Amino acid sequence: MKRLWWLALPALAAAAVIFYPRASEDPPPAAPATTKITRGTLTTTEDVDGTLGFGTPTTVVGRLPGMITGLPGEGSTVQRGQQLYRVDGGPVLLWYGTAPLYRTLKPGDEGADVATFEAGLAALGYKGFTADDSYTSATADAVRDWQESLGLPRTGTVEVGRIVVAPAAVRIGQVKAHLGDSATTAVLDWTGATRVVTVKLDVTKQELASVGDAAEVRLPNDTVVDGTISAIGAVATASVQGNTTTVTVDVTVTLAAQDKLGTYDSAPVDVTLVSESRANVLTVPVAALVALAEGGYGLQIVDDAGGVRTVAVKTGLFAAGRVEVSGPDLSEGLTVGVAA
Repeated sequence: MKRLWWLALPALAAAAVIFYPRASEDPPPAAPATTKITRGTLTTTEDVDGTLGFGTPTTVVGRLPGMITGLPGEGSTVQRGQQLYRVDGGPVLLWYGTAPLYRTLKPGDEGADVATFEAGLAALGYKGFTADDSYTSATADAVRDWQESLGLPRTGTVEVGRIVVAPAAVRIGQVKAHLGDSATTAVLDWTGATRVVTVKLDVTKQELASVGDAAEVRLPNDTVVDGTISAIGAVATASVQGNTTTVTVDVTVTLAAQDKLGTYDSAPVDVTLVSESRANVLTVPVAALVALAEGGYGLQIVDDAGGVRTVAVKTGLFAAGRVEVSGPDLSEGLTVGVAA
């Protein structure tokens, strides 16, 4: 009978494999243990550091002339149409959108800023105008109704600084101004209203992150929360520590299950990113691989009668102690030998 010995599989963590000559008159002995070929998704992951918080703050600089007469509480949430702060007794309001209101809006104006304003006015329930990118006399009539509800002069125009635009509801961060200050100053910081995780990802590992990819976040109390990569910064930032310079981009992970985050407002967290994934593939434990004399790897297929035959296989992704395998002789549910 030919000799049989164990070889270490080089690129795998101490995985044992069996070495066989190409041909043998005697069949190889049955493996000491067996398992089934299974089909599923195989993924490799990498852990990186992240910070739980409300995201990067944005500073609101007042544009209305006058005196600050009202300020919000830090940590409060402001939604569309609600007051951020007050100037000369009148409110400065939050609007949802992406185009800032950079000019006084009046009949005859057209553009993205008009579209942002009219969409918000319609969302607040005001009617009688078409929400498009044209500010008409009908828009001005709706604006007068809106201004009357706020206790503002019924001018039919919207002055610069009356509205602050943000993508969605905001959370008030640091309040920078004080009552009685000039209103044309840095008034406050806002962030998103829901908690997110920010990862400063080394640019050499950017392939780990794509918008829409899943991520897992482990909190300081070991609670694991599912997340999704929602944004990747376009600007890289360099930081220097000693003689080492690290270049990173900000990766934002959104968390749907906010209730699982407990009372954490800010905390260091561990984030698991998927570096590679294979869906609907056949897999076996790494220890099921045998090294073939002619090169490559094979599996010992065990039939119902206990007979064993060795077939060559092509290996793919290795992850979590398993390996992706393929070949014409393989199918889900086959019994294969596993080294002890």
